[in-house]
Amino acid sequence: METIVALCGLGVERVISNEIRKLTPGTSNEASPGETGKYRILEAGFGRVRFETDIPGIYRALMALRAADRILLEAASFPAEDFDSLFEGIKAVSWEDWIPPGMGLRIAKVRSNRSKLQGITTIQAMVHKAAADRLCEKHGLTRLNDGGPQAEIRVYVEKDQVSALLDLSGDPLFKRGYRTEGGIAPLRETTAAAIVLLANWRRKYPFYDPFCGSGAIAIEAAMYAWDMAPGLGRRFALSSLVQADSRVEQSIREELLGKVNFERTIRIYGSDMDLRAVSMAKSNVQRAYDLAQGKKPEGGIRREIRLPWLPEFRTIPMKAARPAEDLAGERGFIITNPPYGKRLGEPAEAEALYGEMTSLMESFPGWKLGVITDHPGFESHFGKKADSCRKLTNGALDSYFYEFEGL
Repeated sequence: METIVALCGLGVERVISNEIRKLTPGTSNEASPGETGKYRILEAGFGRVRFETDIPGIYRALMALRAADRILLEAASFPAEDFDSLFEGIKAVSWEDWIPPGMGLRIAKVRSNRSKLQGITTIQAMVHKAAADRLCEKHGLTRLNDGGPQAEIRVYVEKDQVSALLDLSGDPLFKRGYRTEGGIAPLRETTAAAIVLLANWRRKYPFYDPFCGSGAIAIEAAMYAWDMAPGLGRRFALSSLVQADSRVEQSIREELLGKVNFERTIRIYGSDMDLRAVSMAKSNVQRAYDLAQGKKPEGGIRREIRLPWLPEFRTIPMKAARPAEDLAGERGFIITNPPYGKRLGEPAEAEALYGEMTSLMESFPGWKLGVITDHPGFESHFGKKADSCRKLTNGALDSYFYEFEGL
């Protein structure tokens, strides 16, 4: 069993813990000896979830976790109060068990907090030299080839405890492969998936995003409704490392592809007053549909197709939004990311828009509303106190997810 770290936005740790528990039956905080593809959750908090699993379990986590930004191998954890201890600790790691000959090395990130080890560039250089020395000795090399493919290492030092992590993801996991066209300051796909899961939406309920932009929230809801693993169409850094197993990877990919179900009719809608954004949303959902079928998606703006299991996007202003006629009397979910100050240019514009969102209460009585925004005073401008408010991070941006149980 390997110790794995799933990186995520702050406030999303519990979502990922729940996702891990649902990846395979039997996942718990207890060890499961003798079985493959199982998980043991160790801890969750501070933007990460630590768990144990094996190579099949790593591949499944890479492909199936919706809210994780990266999956990393915890290669080592050791105390270090000086640079000699740091060097020896990093050099003692069996990097050759994961990093093949011919692959270079990059120290992608270093953080040090409340520790005697200070100086990010010095730590970075020391870690690179120690790991490179080990790899050269074990692989019989005089130097690493840093001009080609590179393995990425991250180092976190907290209270003089060093964690050395090897990236298994490659590109961040929010890069699903369906959004080749993005709107202005788009919401990360992993954050979009997280708020859908936090809101406890279920596919039997109508779903609507009145500020859909390029469609991330509605598309992530559709992928959840299809039981589609979000990483079906992409490659991972693990596939180029020593522990890669192409047969296991293909087997899990085929297993997850076989779980995709289009037989359910879903009622997912998105709208925006920006015509180009809606065109991008229509193209993006078709690419997600291609990926769900195991196809390679085409780029650019696509011709719209209508199928009962695809979200429907329209160009209308938020004030004109109404439930479809066949939804009269039903209760559903509105989950949205309205334009905020940094996107609109002036905070006052965003605050005025939040006040106008009260029209949703009249048009969608009884519906649950979930709003993610960077504005901590959203409630005062909306005119209603939220039933719950969670602080989240969307990339480097602090955000708040407000939930109103019934409009």
